[in-house]
Parts: sequence; C-alpha cells; structure tokens
Amino acid sequence: MAIARQVLCLSAFLSLPHARSEPIRYSVAEEAESGSVVANVAEDAGLAPAQLSARRARLASEDGRQRFRLDRGTGRLVVAERLDREELCGQSGPCTLPFELLLADPLQFFRVEVAVEDINDHSPVFPEEHVTLKILETSNPGSRFPLEGARDLDIGSNSIQAYSLAPENEYFSVSFGSRIKGKKYVELVLEKPLDREEQAEYGFSLIAVDGGSPPRSGTTQIHIVVLDVNDNTPIFTQELYVGQVSENTPEGSVVLSVVATDLDAGPNGDISYQFSQAIGQSHSAFTLDPKSGEIRLTKPLDFEAAENHELSVRATDGGGLSAICKVLVEVVDVNDNAPELVVSSFSSPLPENALPGTVVALFTVRDRDAGANGKISCVLEDQLSFSLRPAYKNYYELVTVSALDREETAQYILTVTAADAGSPPLTTTQTFTVDISDVNDNAPVFNQTSYTMHVRENNVPTVLVGAVSAVDADVGPNAKVTYSLALAHPAERPPCSCISVNSENGHVFVLRPLDYEQVRQIEVLVRASDAGSPPLSANVTVRLVVVDENDNAPLVLYPSQDSSAPSSELVPMSAEAGYLITKVVAVDADSGQNSWLSYHLLRATDPGLFAVGAQSGEVRLRRPVTERDAVKQKLVVLVRDNGRPPLSATAALSALLLNDFSDARLSHSSLATEDEGDSLTTYLIISLVFVSVLFLASMAAFITLKVCKRKDLKGGHVLYGPGNLQSSLADVAAAGTLPHAYCYEISLTTGSGNSEFKFLKPILPSLPPQQCATGGGTDEEQDFPHGPLTMEDVAAEHPGMLSAEQFNSLSFN
Repeated sequence: MAIARQVLCLSAFLSLPHARSEPIRYSVAEEAESGSVVANVAEDAGLAPAQLSARRARLASEDGRQRFRLDRGTGRLVVAERLDREELCGQSGPCTLPFELLLADPLQFFRVEVAVEDINDHSPVFPEEHVTLKILETSNPGSRFPLEGARDLDIGSNSIQAYSLAPENEYFSVSFGSRIKGKKYVELVLEKPLDREEQAEYGFSLIAVDGGSPPRSGTTQIHIVVLDVNDNTPIFTQELYVGQVSENTPEGSVVLSVVATDLDAGPNGDISYQFSQAIGQSHSAFTLDPKSGEIRLTKPLDFEAAENHELSVRATDGGGLSAICKVLVEVVDVNDNAPELVVSSFSSPLPENALPGTVVALFTVRDRDAGANGKISCVLEDQLSFSLRPAYKNYYELVTVSALDREETAQYILTVTAADAGSPPLTTTQTFTVDISDVNDNAPVFNQTSYTMHVRENNVPTVLVGAVSAVDADVGPNAKVTYSLALAHPAERPPCSCISVNSENGHVFVLRPLDYEQVRQIEVLVRASDAGSPPLSANVTVRLVVVDENDNAPLVLYPSQDSSAPSSELVPMSAEAGYLITKVVAVDADSGQNSWLSYHLLRATDPGLFAVGAQSGEVRLRRPVTERDAVKQKLVVLVRDNGRPPLSATAALSALLLNDFSDARLSHSSLATEDEGDSLTTYLIISLVFVSVLFLASMAAFITLKVCKRKDLKGGHVLYGPGNLQSSLADVAAAGTLPHAYCYEISLTTGSGNSEFKFLKPILPSLPPQQCATGGGTDEEQDFPHGPLTMEDVAAEHPGMLSAEQFNSLSFN
C-alpha cells in the first residue's frame, strides 16, 4: 500500500531546553502495513542519525502503546502495527495519534502528531436486511416515512453520499439530508396516492452509496403494506431527548422517558415503544418500557469507555404507523480513577559524587477522568536531597538538589504521590529506592593523633611493641587499609631500619636490640592507605621510647682506681667530728632510678672513725681523732645504683692521721720496713682471733639452737639481722649485691702506729642470717653486722671491688 508522507510543520524549530513549541506533523493512510515508512523524523527535527543512538532516542505515548517505531540508524519513523482509523477514533475526525520523541543527555522532547487518513474500506450497512412499512391508503402525496439509514464507518467523502431505489417506481422516492446538529435522515417520500384495492403491497430495494473510489454500497429490502383508514401517525413530543447520568448511577435507575401521541382513536391510537436498532450501537446498558416509554439502566455506565450513548426509539400505533426519535444519554464523569504513574527511566545506584541536578528518574502521570478529576499534581514527600521538577506536559524529573554522602546515608527511599483534583481526591504513590554507590572520598583516620610505644633496651629481636589502627568510612576496596613506614619529606633518609610495621594489622615490631645509652627514642611516620583509585592516605607519628635497664655498673671518677696504690688523704690529729676528708665521685650511664647512686662504707681500718654520706659520697670523721687511732687508715667505699637488681663498684681510699703535715715526708721505705716488722704480729693476731671467733661462734650457735627450739624462733633476740643492719647495708643485702649470709668479726689493734683488718672466713655458712649473729659485739663489729667477709667473697659479688691482695697492698704515699 502506498505511503502518504506530508510534513505539516508550519514554523522553524525553536531552541527550547526540552521541547519544540510546535509539534512535527505527519499523515499516514490507515491499514498501512507494519514497517511502512512514515517520514524521516530525525531530519525534520534537525538531528543527525548518529545523535539518536548516542542520546538514547525513543518514542513515548500517553497510553503506553507503541504504534510507531523509530529506526535509530536512519532516523525514519515507521509503522509498528496495523492502523485502523475506525478502531482508533471511531467517527471522530480528524484522527490524530500524538506521541513524544525523547532524547537524553541533555533531556529533550519533540512533539510528534501523525494523522491517520481514512480510506474507503467499509461499505454502507443497513441495520435490517428487510424493512416492512405499513402506509395508509389515505396518505397524501408528499407524505414522508422515516427509514433507518445505513451506517458507514468511514468518514468524510468515504461515508454515505446518496440513497436510491431499485427498481425505480412512480409511487415512491427517497429523500436524504441533515437536520438537527448534523444528524442525517433517510425518508421514503410518497409521490402519488395509493389505492390498496389496486395494489396492496409494494417491494423494492433501498441502496446506500458512499463517495469512495471506487464507491461502495449497501442494500436493504423495503416492503410496503398499504393500510386502510388509519391516517394518523404517532408524533413524539421532542425530536431529540437528552439525558445526563452519572457514571456511578445504580442499576435500575430511570434515565428519561420518551412520549409520543397519536390522534387516532381505538387500536390505531395505542402506541408502543421499542428501540430501533442501529449499526454499531449496543443497548445492553438500557431497557425501554414499551408502554410508558421509560428508559432505565441495566448496569452502571463508564465515562472512560463512552462519554455519551445515542439511542433510537420507535413509537408504533395500533394501525402500524410509527415515528422515530433520537435519545442522547450523556455520561457525567465521577472521580473513580486514581492517577497513573508510568516510569520511563530510573537510575540506581547513584554515585555519591553525582552533581546537583542529576536526573534520577523520568516518569509521566495521567488520569482517565476528565476536568478537575483528571488534573494531577505530584509531590515528593519529606526529602531534602531530591526534588521534582516538571519536564514537559505531564512528564516529571526526579533530580538531586544537593551533594550526596554515602557515609551519611547509603540508601534513599523516595515516595512520589500523584493526586487528582477530584472531591474527594484520589492518589497514587510510587516508591523509588535509590542506592548510593561508594566513591573513595574518605581517607583513613587513625584512632589516635600520635602513638607512644615503649621497649626495654637489650630487647629480643622482632619484639612486638604495639599497634596502630586506622579506619576508613568508605566500603569495599575503598575501605581496605594497609600500613607502611613513610617519609615526612621526600628529601629525608629512609625510616629507621630497626622498626617494621605489619601492612595488614598495623603491628609495630622492633627488629634488633636497642641500647638506651646510644638511642633514647625513635620517631617514625606510619602511613595508612586505602585501596581506592586513586588511593587516599593519612600519616601518624609513632614515638618509640627506649626504657632503660640497669645494665651499667657505677663508674668511680674520683679517686682514680687505675693506679696500683690509692692516694692518701691527710687528716690532722686535731680534726673534729664531721671533718671532710675527701669525696667519692661516681657516675652511672643508666638513667632514672638505675642511675641513682648511694655510697656506703664497706670496709675500713677503723669503721667507727669514718662516715660516708649516702647521697653525697663525702667521707667525713665520725668522731674526733685520738692518739690510739692508727696513723695509716684504709677505707673501701661501695657505690651502688638503685636498679633491680642493683649493680655496684668500690673505691679504695687511704688516710694519714698526722699531728703535723710535715710528718707526711716519711719515706716509703720506712713504711715498707714497718709493714714487714708488723707481719709477724699480724699473723699472731689473726690466729688468736680465729680461735676466739671459732669458740664464740660455737657457743652462739649452741645457745641459739636452744633458744630456737624452746621458743620456735618467735621470741629469740637477734642482734644482727636485716632489720638491725644499717639502712644502706641492709639495702645491699636485700638487693642481692651480697646475697650470702655471713657473720663478720673484726679485731682492731692500736698503739703500734698502724693497724690492719683481720679477715676470717664464714664460720657457720649453713645458718641463716638471724642465727649468725654474735652476742655483744664491739662498735667495730656493729659496723659490719654480716660477720667475717673475705675480700675474695666481696670481689666475687662486686667485680669492681679490690681483691684482698690489692687491699692489703695499700700503702701510704
């Protein structure tokens, strides 16, 4: 079938943001085959064919039916299905199918209207194949008898144009025309008087011819019965009856009543009513009372299906005469249809970095009701990040109005409500669930602004000292955090090789032992990076503090311990108690309490003569010097730190008690001779002391055992235990510098000009310290409450001390 293409666009295309002000108009003949080309809409819209695919061009109609199809490759508009004008528009003319050409990026509309042109594809059809008319023989020439005309579904020139009789006769002719509101009529006209006695019946065909090319026709058979005498036909009070019925009027309600009168009397004046069936009409919704002429509903009417109903009612008297009237039933719309919302496009998920104004959804709304009942308004409920804006006619866009943040809201449930203006209004809701997809817009965040970790010096390799932790508000790969050491500035050297961080869990390890005396603290920069593209990162400072351990013994600076014989300090015989002899100076490389030093008199020729400042290291006289004191005095000062366990060192001193400092000129040789002369005395004294101490210790042990058995060691009097020791020496014993229990006994001789310590081995090494005490010791014994101690034992416990040989070799300078 040939395709008629006619572009009726009357003005140039207007540059509006979304749509043209004037539609693009085409026409196509009905019954066009599927695939028939209507026109090149892309060319008429000023678009290149390539734009159609790039901008996702599509056709959209209000009723959702796609009667046309767009070929994106060529821009042609083609027929998608068979078009039947009578099915689409009925008797209305012209028959126009509107739709929109939609393009995205940016959104643009083109209004397109295609007029479906009628073709002569229907023949006239009479409602009845046989019509019988009863005509009084008294009827005058020129009398008119109404007939039901034929109906042609075509319109315009293709509709019925003329009626004729076949065969033609001298008694009757046909009259065809229009009267009220364009309503056409067909009447049989009597041309000459009838004589029932001459001819009682007549028969011929009534032919209806349309104006198509070629013309089509329809035929019905007319049978005329000539009646006698009944010369008055019924007459309706109105030629057209109009009634209005709401579409929710219940079944059985009276629509209206038709009334006809007949001047005849008797049976010729009795009138009955019946519907006169017409082609295409259905009276199933109405019923007619044949006596009263009341028209009632048999079922509720639907305004959306048909806005009015046209009926034909015939009134027939008893003599067979009849008249026809028209009844028009108008259906009044009721708000019984809720708005419809049809989504054309919807985008979800939406990236959280979408710009304000991004179109999320495009939809159209419609209502099958009319007037205010079909007027629709749309509202987006309680939403600040999205809004609705009209796009074109009844199209709406759902767009973003502000920046989105997935970390704050990961999903939006948007409810659009469409309401009509009826009373009461009807509403329809549409829910859009918009998921927000993650964008790597959050860097990792450490749970602390900085970290301080501690490790003891001399640590084992690869020791775990702590952990850093960072979290990322994103999800998926954008939230996967890895850790590494970083440079504060590109020009810096690489981070310390002694520190490592686990990339997965942030555990911080020290890889090798550290020395507090070499490095006190280390600062590194740890970077936490996510796996986004591009990745985001954050840095934090990790401060590793090395904790000191007591691994350095005190170092005596003065007096110097390098020489074989210590220097001698001169003390005048007239010196009073508190006289400052010298000061021991020592340092400790450790820090804190590990470097707190205390000074204790460990051994002296005359312990009661000297006192050492526990904190200052000052060696002073405890009492005034007497003539009985030996001229040559030897001292050993213990320097101990406060570590756990404590470490210590010793300093050896010697002092000369002189009446006059000129006595200091004594030669070393004389002193050596004196020492040799005294050696025999020394051995005798040592032997005597040893025997005495052995006897006293045996007695003390025996007595102690008896007391312990009797009182179970609860009531015994201990003369020398840790609680009776001098505070400084008790600390030494408690700290472990001198871990063994010893009992010391010291004998001091005076008057020979010199005196020396006499050392004895432990007598009862198996007894506990409380049981090693001797009763009634001298002042010298109370200065060394642990009992006899050899220099070898002291040197074994304190590597920095002098040996016994070194101590005995001390001589005056």
